[in-house]
Amino acid sequence: MSIEYDIKNIGLAVEGRTRIEWVKAHMPILKNLEDTYKNLPESEKPLHNVRICLSIHLEPKTAYLCLVLKAAGADMSVTGSNVLSTQDSTCAALAAAGIKVYAVHGESEEDYLRHIEMCLEHKPHIVIDDGGDLVGMLHSARKDLAVDVWGGCEETTTGIIRLKAMEAEGILSFPMLAVNDARAKHLFDNRYGTGQSVWTSIMANTNLIIASKTVVVAGYGWCGKGVAMRAAAMGARVIVTEIDPIKAIEARMDGYDVAPMSEAATRGDIFVTVTGCKDVITFEHMKSMKKDAILANAGHFNVEIAMAELEANAIDCYESRANIKAYVIPAEGEISHTAVATTTIHVIAEGRLVNIAASDGHPAEVMDMSFAVQFFGAMYITEHHDELANKVINITDDIDDKVATMRLAAWGDKIDVLTEAQQTYLGKWET
Repeated sequence: MSIEYDIKNIGLAVEGRTRIEWVKAHMPILKNLEDTYKNLPESEKPLHNVRICLSIHLEPKTAYLCLVLKAAGADMSVTGSNVLSTQDSTCAALAAAGIKVYAVHGESEEDYLRHIEMCLEHKPHIVIDDGGDLVGMLHSARKDLAVDVWGGCEETTTGIIRLKAMEAEGILSFPMLAVNDARAKHLFDNRYGTGQSVWTSIMANTNLIIASKTVVVAGYGWCGKGVAMRAAAMGARVIVTEIDPIKAIEARMDGYDVAPMSEAATRGDIFVTVTGCKDVITFEHMKSMKKDAILANAGHFNVEIAMAELEANAIDCYESRANIKAYVIPAEGEISHTAVATTTIHVIAEGRLVNIAASDGHPAEVMDMSFAVQFFGAMYITEHHDELANKVINITDDIDDKVATMRLAAWGDKIDVLTEAQQTYLGKWET
């Protein structure tokens, strides 16, 4: 028999519930869904007896999604997706609300994986993943727990990359909805959510001005666009590094410099990686950086900045500020622990997701849309799983439009509707 929760302290539940109530007041789409389903008889709820296992950053906004899914009848078991983003008070509040939760802030990698396994041992019908660790375990160490899985939803660009690799190899054993690629998600969450939350975290953790700085943004996908846009709006000079020539042209036409990292490394004051790839900033790049350069990662995993190489070759390491480590390293030239020429760089949140590992993540209003897509994705799998192939599947236009319409309604905004004559005109090729 699995225990109902494994958390730090159930006594933090009141604090956690207070924080959840704050975000709830700013998430009108989820509030609408909760109100729709919470008072229905259990047998009439659309997710009645549906077991859902969720691995997303365990903070108040995610907690509210879990509570809304529970209100719709789901049997929830949840775990974190990053050892530094878990908030212990959130876990306590979820446990107190009758949700099975397994996560502790700052836990070891071993405990992190153990908690994922404990979550999966409830034999989910649906998995809701953030980065691919749940799905990864179901395709490796615990294939036996995948037998009841109808399908799942993936929240991140990184996770979609991993899923598509599995699909290409022919090993994906159940359908996965690409929530990250939904218009109601990536156009707003990735761009405006990441754009704001990254700078909220960097500014709070450094207490430094952004205006006048040279900011290097590695990667110009939707997240990179948001990071660059907000940096420029605050008065920074922005350099974009890219591997895609089309995105590089777009960055140039948006008003930014474009350069390879080898060149940008010598010019930047603040670096933000947001690519989904590894070794974007290497130790060789770091050696050429200005003294007191600041490095932050906004990609899902802590592999974009070469942290292992940095730690192995640093002459000294110390905490320069809460959530920031300073590394004294040899400057340009051969690696030598007796080198006279050194430079110091500062890394926020150990190279993990800066906006959630060292702050509170995306704004509630943005996550309201993303998590509404997750909710409707779970409903879609419940209703259609017998029809779906074991592939990465796009979110339907119907779900996108439904979420967007609910968002506009919450603002009190309205849009035009095509007349019958206009629809006829658009459906014909003749002039």
